[in-house]
Amino acid sequence: MKTINKISFNDIESIPQLIKDFLNHRIEGFEENTFSLDNFRKQIHLKQESFAPQQREVLLNTVQRQLSDFVLSSRQKENIVHLKEPNTFTITTGHQLNLFSGPVFFIYKILQTIKTCTYLKENFPDFNFVPVYWMASEDHDFAEINHFKTENGYYEMNAKSGGPVGRIPVTDTFFISEFEKEFKDYVFGTELILMLKEAYKTGNTLTDAIKILVNRLFSEFGLLIVDGDSRELKAEIKNVFKDELLHFSLQKSSRKKVEFLTDKYGKVQVNPREINLFYLSDTRDRIDFDGQKYIVVDKDIHFTQEEIINELESSPEKFSPNALMRPVYQEKILPNIAYIGGNAEIMYWLELKDYFSHINIPFPVLIPRNSMLFLQEKTIKKIEKLNLKIEDFFQNFTTITNNKILEDNTILKLLVEKENFLTNNFSELKSVAETTEKSFGNMVKAEEVRQLKSFRRMKKRLLHAEKIKQNELLERLEKLFIDVHPSKTWQERIYNFSVFFADQGYSWLETCLEEMVVQESKLIIVAI
Repeated sequence: MKTINKISFNDIESIPQLIKDFLNHRIEGFEENTFSLDNFRKQIHLKQESFAPQQREVLLNTVQRQLSDFVLSSRQKENIVHLKEPNTFTITTGHQLNLFSGPVFFIYKILQTIKTCTYLKENFPDFNFVPVYWMASEDHDFAEINHFKTENGYYEMNAKSGGPVGRIPVTDTFFISEFEKEFKDYVFGTELILMLKEAYKTGNTLTDAIKILVNRLFSEFGLLIVDGDSRELKAEIKNVFKDELLHFSLQKSSRKKVEFLTDKYGKVQVNPREINLFYLSDTRDRIDFDGQKYIVVDKDIHFTQEEIINELESSPEKFSPNALMRPVYQEKILPNIAYIGGNAEIMYWLELKDYFSHINIPFPVLIPRNSMLFLQEKTIKKIEKLNLKIEDFFQNFTTITNNKILEDNTILKLLVEKENFLTNNFSELKSVAETTEKSFGNMVKAEEVRQLKSFRRMKKRLLHAEKIKQNELLERLEKLFIDVHPSKTWQERIYNFSVFFADQGYSWLETCLEEMVVQESKLIIVAI
């Protein structure tokens, strides 16, 4: 395997403008929350000042308990001990409990988190940096996480849902036998099958399954796993939840940022609600306020103000943060200085800057994660044979295709030449016409528009005719596009890690880690 290109997010058309502006310091107020050693130095100081020894003690005890059933690597044991030390900080990524990790970018996020810790240790040797995977175990959208795809298969697990997905037990294991059929003959197929069987053993919860899988893949890198579905951890954020219930502070504090982002970029990723909390019973349901009492939506459960505060005090584990409150929960209980996430995640984190100030929690450095693309050598050679670059497949590919179809087309060149001639002539005619009677000048302008429309129609018809004539070339281009973009989207959002691990095993993880860039957000393209 070898890396053939690393493309900056700035040079990729489909990367949201908000992300590009954030990376390029074009959004006022976020300059200290982008990747730089100076910004990390400031974050270390801020977290030192705000994160108490008692918080470290709670975190240490919780992590030890949550990982007590696992055989931990020496690096994991060291990192757990480091958590209680005032010179230790975390770098965190989070993700849903997708079946067998879901799309492969799950793996990339964790590897970038690990490598960022190594980078920071090299630059700040007096401090310790611990990589953390935060489990989104309380999400309740089971349909979003109950499947994964490979090149030749679609695998799905069935279960009763409605509550936190992490608590769902594994009862349906049919997908395992189907997976075994696809991967049994690969070099590392047996390893993958054993991983799947160990993680998704009947009776394990989905939280258990992902912990087992992630620990098997990343224990040697020192990764720690934190499950927020914890009474002890939620007790640490009771005051923030109480403020949210009584004063609707997240929505109020983030209003200016939400309005700014909406005005400039059209919309925000997640709109804050009046109350950004769920209530956990047998299901996970939103908490609402009708002006007099607190209502658990879709349940026959309601509270007076006094009752809901008493419930929070006595049973904090029953209150669950939504997507916008989750970052706050995470930053409250971790000595965290940076979060690594996908573009959508980073965009909703940006809404929260003022709310973090309101509750006196340092807002971390935000790092849009790297993307990776693994391509067969033969695919790369086919692209090169057509005098195209892989970067072309991340621009407007319709435009790229049309240009390729009409490349060196004699008729097109003639049309463009005559169109330019026409435009120049009308430019001269208009300058004279405008000195005469107004209606005559308007007539000249209208005639120019009419004739230029005719040229555009001719070019469109020419393209249509050439596509029919060059159907074989068009099919080759479309096939290459699918090779780069399976299901017409980025590879990392479709295929499971098993597609790559099956042939390369743990060396594939090492390759990803080695090629990962931590200082910049890039698309890394690797030939296999």
